[in-house]
Amino acid sequence: MSLFSPTTVGSIGVRNRVSLAPMTRLRASADGVPGPIVAKYYAQRAGIGLLVTEGVFPSAESKAYPGQPGIVTDEQAAGWAKVADAVHAEGGVVFMQLMNGGRVTHTDITGTDRIVAPSAIAIEGDTRLADGSKVAFPVPHALETDELATIRDEFVTAARRAVDAGIDGVELHSANGYLLHEFLSPASNQRTDGYGGSPEARARFVIEVAQAVVAEVGADRVGIRISPAHNIQDVWEKDDAETRATYEALIAGLAPLGLAYLSVLHGDPASDLIQDLRRAFGGTFIVNSGFSKMTTREEAVTAVDEGIADLIAVGRPAIANPDLVTRWEQNADENEVDQASVYGPDERGYTDYPFLQG
Repeated sequence: MSLFSPTTVGSIGVRNRVSLAPMTRLRASADGVPGPIVAKYYAQRAGIGLLVTEGVFPSAESKAYPGQPGIVTDEQAAGWAKVADAVHAEGGVVFMQLMNGGRVTHTDITGTDRIVAPSAIAIEGDTRLADGSKVAFPVPHALETDELATIRDEFVTAARRAVDAGIDGVELHSANGYLLHEFLSPASNQRTDGYGGSPEARARFVIEVAQAVVAEVGADRVGIRISPAHNIQDVWEKDDAETRATYEALIAGLAPLGLAYLSVLHGDPASDLIQDLRRAFGGTFIVNSGFSKMTTREEAVTAVDEGIADLIAVGRPAIANPDLVTRWEQNADENEVDQASVYGPDERGYTDYPFLQG
């Protein structure tokens, strides 16, 4: 196999082994509807084998950022239907990342009277509101045990809405410090019920969400993203036996479900931890090493050639190069990403990057 050879994700064929990493872009309307420029952005990148959208909120209180799209209302679902149609018209495949922001938000962003987390522990630092001002992260509401089913069911309803809108599948965001990741880390999960206190208990809620979403839309339409030992947004995980035990417990619960894929963000995807998790999972495996650094063509080609992963998730190079796979196939020059316009309200730095000529 090579980076440019076709494969399958779940039961869906994809044209190559490059995946668009889910990246926050903040181009939705104030009410969370993805508009025409969002459809254009994803359609431009349909030559990438598997597109995974930015994190999409499944409930009002789970919205993390102004400009983030949702999948809660009929209007939002209709917007995503246009995205799906645009991608499919270009022969592409698109999964929606479902993301509950957990404590990584503020009630002035969500418009609700609370934000939620496994435990009542605030993130140190500030978040930015729609008017550009900064406010301190508030102390979140620690979810009661009997409230967890509601959070789980929000993921289920969102997955159904996405699939009914024509999106090919969903990715559960259990990485980068958001709610599901918060359950996995002892730094953010200090619960004393059956959902905290041990590796198996910390993994339990994520497994239950995955099980419920699979029961609703089918395993071949469900992937999951994790980021072991990725310290971000005060979700601290050492690269130690405790972290290994937590993620081994998580994968032990996920593996029997037959998910479409496991996507892992980690600086060293060839490490013993990541490859051990891959073997335990036993299915399609996507790696994304680029967080503090950008994934290069050479790294992506080598990772597939050497069997480190089945697909490679790529972020910033795919922002700046809508025809990234063509450029990589031809070993052509790449556009450089404009960091100043990664987040923003309009087409600048979003849909205006040039394609190769001819």
